[in-house]
This record gives sequence, C-alpha cells and structure tokens, in this order.
Amino acid sequence: MRVTPPQTARVTLRALQSRLEGSRPTVPVGLSGGLGEGARRKSRSASPASTYSSGLARPPPPAPSGILQSTPQTTVSWNRGNRPGRLGLDAKTQTRNVSTATPNMYTTSFAFFEALWDAGVTHCFVNLGSDHPSIIEAMVKGAREKKDRFPRIITCPNEMVAMSMADGYARLTNKPQCVIVHVDVGTQGLGAAVHNASSGRAPILVFAGLSPITQEGELRGSRTEYIHWIQDVPDQKQIVSQYCRYAAEIKTGVNVKQMVNRALQFARSAPQGPVYLCGAREVMEMDIEPYELRQNEWSPVELGGLPKTAVRNIVEALVGAREPLLITGYAGRHHALVPALVELADTVPGLRVLDAGGSDMCFPADHPAWLGLRFGNEASIRTADAIIVLDCDVPWIPTQCKPREDAKIFHIDVDPLKQMMPLFYVPAQARFRADGLTAVEQVTALLKSDDQFQAKLAGGEGEKRRTALQVSYKKRLEVIEAKCQPLPDGGFGTGHLCARLRELCPQDTIWAIEAVTNTVFVHDSLRPTLPGHWINCGGGGLGWSGGGSLGIKLATEDEAKLKGEKGKFVVQIVGDGTFLFSVPGSVYWISRRYNIPVLTIILNNKGWNAPRKSLELVHPTGLGSKATNEEINISFNPVPDYAGIAKAAAGGDLFAEKVEKAADLDDVLGRAIEAVQGGQTAVVDCKVALGC
Repeated sequence: MRVTPPQTARVTLRALQSRLEGSRPTVPVGLSGGLGEGARRKSRSASPASTYSSGLARPPPPAPSGILQSTPQTTVSWNRGNRPGRLGLDAKTQTRNVSTATPNMYTTSFAFFEALWDAGVTHCFVNLGSDHPSIIEAMVKGAREKKDRFPRIITCPNEMVAMSMADGYARLTNKPQCVIVHVDVGTQGLGAAVHNASSGRAPILVFAGLSPITQEGELRGSRTEYIHWIQDVPDQKQIVSQYCRYAAEIKTGVNVKQMVNRALQFARSAPQGPVYLCGAREVMEMDIEPYELRQNEWSPVELGGLPKTAVRNIVEALVGAREPLLITGYAGRHHALVPALVELADTVPGLRVLDAGGSDMCFPADHPAWLGLRFGNEASIRTADAIIVLDCDVPWIPTQCKPREDAKIFHIDVDPLKQMMPLFYVPAQARFRADGLTAVEQVTALLKSDDQFQAKLAGGEGEKRRTALQVSYKKRLEVIEAKCQPLPDGGFGTGHLCARLRELCPQDTIWAIEAVTNTVFVHDSLRPTLPGHWINCGGGGLGWSGGGSLGIKLATEDEAKLKGEKGKFVVQIVGDGTFLFSVPGSVYWISRRYNIPVLTIILNNKGWNAPRKSLELVHPTGLGSKATNEEINISFNPVPDYAGIAKAAAGGDLFAEKVEKAADLDDVLGRAIEAVQGGQTAVVDCKVALGC
C-alpha cells in the first residue's frame, strides 16, 4: 500500500499511526528513526520540512546493570519533496530518503569513541571511506566538544602502516589502541599487520564499517554510492577472524559501549591480541540516548600462579641440575618480569637465560646468564638437564636442535596449548597456564626461604657453576666483538654498524627491529639491557617496523608528557627488502605530518636473503645453492634509492644519506642522530656485508 505523507507540519505519533492505519513503512527496531520500544524521544524544533516529534506509548525500561546515566534525545522526521527524510516517502516518486544529521545528535559512532576513551584507548589510526560518514561526524563533534576526552585521530594513507603504528604504541605501553579501516577492502589492506599483532600479542581494536544494509533510503546511512553494492560481502569478519581474539558485528547502537568493552576485554586478556568489530552505516548513524558504563566492571581476565606442588617440583629440578636453562620469548612484555628473572638467575648458580622469540627485551645483556637471542637453535638447549619454557612460542626447532632425552622440562605459559597453532607440542613433564611474573616469584621465594635448598645452592658445586658462567659469558662477548670489526676492504657488516650505533645513540634508546636474517647480529651488537627498549616485529609479516617505530615514538612522547619528561630516542633498524614492505611513502608522510622524528637504519645487502637461507636448509646442495640471487629472483638490482624514497614522501624535509665505508660511519650517523634530536626524521642507507 502506498502512503502519502501527512500535510500538517506537526502531528503526534498516535495521530500518525491512526492516519497510516497500520500501513506505515517497516523499520527495524533499534535502528535510527525506528519506532521501537525503549527509546525515549524528545522533540526538536521543526524543520522547514513537515516533521513530527514522537513520544512513547509506555515509559522506557530501567537502565541495564552497569549503566550510570541516560539522557533522552532523538527525533524522527518526515520530509517532502526530494529532500532527505529519515522515514520520508517522496510524494511524487514514492521513494524513501534519509534525513541529515543535526549538530547536537548523539549517535552510535559518538558513543563508540566515548567507549574507547573511557577504556583507555587514546589514539585511533584511521583510513577512512564511504562507510564512515557518522564516524567522521563524530570525530568533528568530539574534537570540538570533548577535545581533552576524545581519542586523538592519526590519518594513515595505508592500513598496514595504521595497524603497525597501533601495534608499536600498544606494545610499548601495554595500552590498547584503535585502528579504523574501510569495509572489506580496508580490512584486507591490514594484511600482514594483523598477523604481526596476533603473534606479537598486541592489544588492538580494529573497527571497519559495513556496506549499508538498506538501499532505498529507509534509514539514515542507506546506500548512496555505486561501491556500496560492490563491497557487500557475505561475512566480512571472516577476513581476519582467525587472527583475532574476538570478532563481532555491532548490530544496534544501544549497547555499542558494551560491545567495545567486551572486545577490549579479549584484547587485554592474556594472550593479548587484536580484536575486530564492524557495523553498517545505518547502525553507526543511529541516534541513541547518551549513557556511561562502570568501567571497573570491564577489566581483563587475570591469571593466577602455579600450584604449590608444581613450585616445589620445579625448584627441586633447578637445584639438582648441573646445567639449568630458562627459555622465554614474551617475558619482556611485562617489564616487571625482567628484574624477576634476574633475581632468579642470581639465586640459581649456573642458570642461563635464552631469548627464543625476539619479540621484546627479555633478559639484560650485561648479566652473565645472558645467552642472547637465538631462534630455536642454541648449544645450551642440547646440554641442559633442566629446562623451564616460560611464555615462549618456539623454544627450539626439533630439526635443528633438541633437548637431551633425560632433560626435565616444565612449560609455563599464558597459552600453553597454543590454541591458534594447529601443530605445536613440546615434551614437557608438566605444563601450566599461569602468569609468568607470579610463577617466577613463587619459584624464587621458595628457593630463598627453604634452608635445605639454600644449603645445596651455597655449596662448592654452586660456586663452580657461577665461575663457569662468568667464563662462558666473557668468551661469548669476545666472539661477538671479533665479529664487529670493520672489514679489510674498508666495508662493514651489520655487527660493526650496530656496535657504532650503540656507542653513538643515547643509552636509553628504544630499538625497533625488523632485520630478519641480520637480527642475531643486531641483538648481539646492541646488547639491550633495559625493559621495553628492544621491540622486534611480533610475527612474520614484513613491513611492521615503519609504522611500528612511529607508534613507539608517539607512545614514548605521550608517556613522557604525563611525567613532565622528554620522550626516548627511537631507532628503526630494517632490512632493505623489508623497508619496501613497510610502505615508506605512507610512513614518512605520517612522520612529517605529525612531527614524529625517528632514525631509520636500512641494512642494504641488495636483496632478500631469507629465501636463500630457507632454500639451503632444505636443498643444501641443490641447483639453487649454486645459483646467483638474480637466478633465484631475490636480487634488488638496480638498487633503489631508499633514502630518496623516504625524503620524497616527507616533502623533502628529511635527513637522507648513504654510507658504504666504515671510516664514514661515525660522521654520517652522528649527523643523523643530531637531526633526529632536532626534530627531523633521518634515513641512513647502509651498505652492509653478508654474514657479520
């Protein structure tokens, strides 16, 4: 039945319902302009178009538990002619049109941003599209009305960079951040960055719009562009859901804050990681009543410690071992866990600590128990007779390195089953889901409080182990130093380059590392000692460090401001192939736009060397082992002007130089450091030799 709009300027809802005689347009309950129960409505001043202001047939229901306040405010309007009307039917064309927004409206999108801020999210890294009109309106409203209580918006011309910036920020501060992208294509644009955040355990909320769910103007936000049909996919969440701790659709505005907080509970609960929310334009445009939540009711899930019997079993194994070993990968994510590991190493003579993940600085390099960073292959794994695997994804690679058959192995992890890995197992005598810091403190406390254990540790055998540890540590440093020397031809390797960086950069520099095949050389030469000052790409999605280093720098400046201090110096060390993956055109535009100065060091060895290493592990004497880089298609020849690419992206305002000789390193690096300290980003293209 066709309906002609009422001709009077203002009628009551009851009168309108009577006029329509049950044939009004059907509107989903809860959406903008809907006539559903539970939405208390107040009239606004009439527009030039014919309007009505609706009341409620019955009083609104009480606020759900946890909601602190609710302010009624919404409107429903009819518009004549071809002007947009939320429920409007054009009298001539019989088509519905959607109303324009009013300046004082309170929408799902605005409540979404309020929820982020209240939950501790301070930044949104955005790449906007046709699904974001209400998001943009909310951003403008927030900037004008809630400047000091609204997330800061960072425009990112590429989604990979946006996600990596949020990753770097969240990894340094352990505070969740937000990324906003465009429907299915923007979600796909996140690409490898979602994998990195998942493997790196970075708490990030990703929001993407959906193509509008109406096409004839039934609701505000209905389809208005050709692309809305093309970007409508069966289940957009499935693009990234297997990498996320939680993925859901916002289906109504009335519980948007609960949906945001539920997502962030997943993101912040161990093992932390990305979460994904999406919502159609009409849902995000929906007018709702302002409300707040009790934020203390939305804390993340907390883990406990070890059972008492487990603590004693682990202590007995450590005390009775000749070569005890602790392997970790994520311990450094909790900065307080680093000194706890140092205390444990000081308590157990001969205990060595191996970083098998490289995600964070897990153990200081100036301690004699330090074995450095090794990816699943280290001699101590083969000889240890008691091993604690603590928060680690890959303690060893069985085809390269295995523990001895009689080794006592205990696995302590926030995710010991590795539920996102189809294939994973270690031959542990026992495994426990527990908080790493609590577990280490329990073990150390028993070691120190039990007289029997103390007597064994203080004996002559304990002193022998301490002495042997000091000797092996000294030898390890000598081997590293030998590899850090300039080459006879005047060139240099990654080791020498990083040794000079360690000397020239501030002692509290934060290192953002994505050096791939050179990572071990970088770690050995930099030898980080401060928690939170070594942050490596969490996964295998190359290109993280460009945006990651910007996010880290942004975070350290923000954190320092809270204390009235100055942020830390940040250095990105990246391979040449990985630099191209990082979307430098976007990275260095953002750096210039938002004045985020970092020092980028490019390890230029003319190509991808990781594929060659993978090839040689499987076909050590095959055809490829004797082929050139050009033949196996990993060469970057002719070599791009990497620093020039960055300078162009920054509109010319960037320090850019190349260096090939060791004799020139100190001068170039010194001027680059000075430029960054003066507020200008610097990129130094360093020609490095292979294997050192």
